[in-house]
Amino acid sequence: MNYISTRGGMAPLRFSDVLLQGLAPDGGLAMPESYPQIDRARLDAWRDLSYAELAFNILGLFADDIPADDLRAIVERTYRAEVFGAAEITPLKTLSDGIKLLELSNGPTLAFKDMAMQLLGNLFEYVLGRRGQSLNILGATSGDTGSAAEYAMRGKRNVRVFMLSPEGRMSAFQRAQMFSLADDNIHNIAIRGMFDDCQDIVKAVSADAGFKTAFSIGTVNSINWARVVAQVVYYFKGYFAATASNDEKVSFCVPSGNFGNVCAGHIARSMGLPVDRLIVATNENDVLDEFFRSGRYRPRSGAETRVTSSPSMDISKASNFERFIFDLCGRDAGEVKALWASVASGQGFDLSARREEIAERYGFVSGRSTHADRLETIRRVDADSGVVVDPHTADGIKVARDLRRDGENVVCLETALPAKFSETIREALGRDAPRPDGFEGLEQREQRVTVMDADAERVKAFIRDHVAA
Repeated sequence: MNYISTRGGMAPLRFSDVLLQGLAPDGGLAMPESYPQIDRARLDAWRDLSYAELAFNILGLFADDIPADDLRAIVERTYRAEVFGAAEITPLKTLSDGIKLLELSNGPTLAFKDMAMQLLGNLFEYVLGRRGQSLNILGATSGDTGSAAEYAMRGKRNVRVFMLSPEGRMSAFQRAQMFSLADDNIHNIAIRGMFDDCQDIVKAVSADAGFKTAFSIGTVNSINWARVVAQVVYYFKGYFAATASNDEKVSFCVPSGNFGNVCAGHIARSMGLPVDRLIVATNENDVLDEFFRSGRYRPRSGAETRVTSSPSMDISKASNFERFIFDLCGRDAGEVKALWASVASGQGFDLSARREEIAERYGFVSGRSTHADRLETIRRVDADSGVVVDPHTADGIKVARDLRRDGENVVCLETALPAKFSETIREALGRDAPRPDGFEGLEQREQRVTVMDADAERVKAFIRDHVAA
């Protein structure tokens, strides 16, 4: 399996190379030259596999430069009860109205990002160890990516993490998870601005080829292909759990900010998983909903991006969206490059002529949820099903209920546990969300963070100083 760039300016690379590289040298994103196709016989063979066995089979199609025995060991070390709390890594529950909820938040940081990030940490350590190299990871987080990355990388050999987050824009729980870590290889930087400012800095630093090479810069954001392909696994697992046979179809509803989670669903569907529709749920920052409804993509500035009660989705420039557009454009890298030049100029682009193809060929539809919607959804799910959901998952359930067709089997992907968003849960229910053991007093722990302006050069200087130290 070889990988190319969405913008056409990268010679084909193997999985381990794109794992360490992050953003492609031409500013694009790594994509496999083609998607492996899964036929009915293979689906039948996979239906009853454990999560680790399924992950080994799927990842082996994409990471075929890693010896099978080594990959199996990495996967088994990742997807085990000691990491995710139980042997059933992604349990499925059914709500009172028949919508199913795929639990993805049983990892160490209580968010779906653990599903891929725990694997990524073990992959990094393995590949760097084989090559005798080190890596300085530069990431951006709107809430959950940062803590998932830091918990996955803490103490890992040959790896440092420099994580950018928007100052004051995350929940108190999310900040405490990140900033209370005292590991020498973890560095938190709070940027005065929005998540998109943080993500722009990551891309600007990665685009400086000289700095990137000199300081071995990599990324754990979902621009890293390994993050996305790891998430493909739970679409297969969720499908098997939600159906009795491979003759059935399932639709997935996915709360979306940076488009990485639902992009994995697009890839699973492209591989042959019997997915009917991919339902994209946004909050008030509805750039993606606007695109799937109109065909027009109009990223917004930081000043236009709203601060909401589902903060991990407060994103107006969805990085992984480029991967879908690459497929939509028939993998024409020249067209994608031109479209993203228009995005960079602040103009966006108009693909309204392809709206029917987006819906019919690729199965995408979308909806939007507001603060009032998510409060009402949290109340209804609690009252009707006895389940407390976080604000992002509530956005997904609300949109799934709005768009579900008669008889449609809809699986909504859980985003995080509600304990991470206590203020909103208290507003909705008048009580605190249940908090798992081990997280008592988290917000009172000593925190360590550096605050700076949204300036790529300042971030480079910080990295330079701490790598040299």
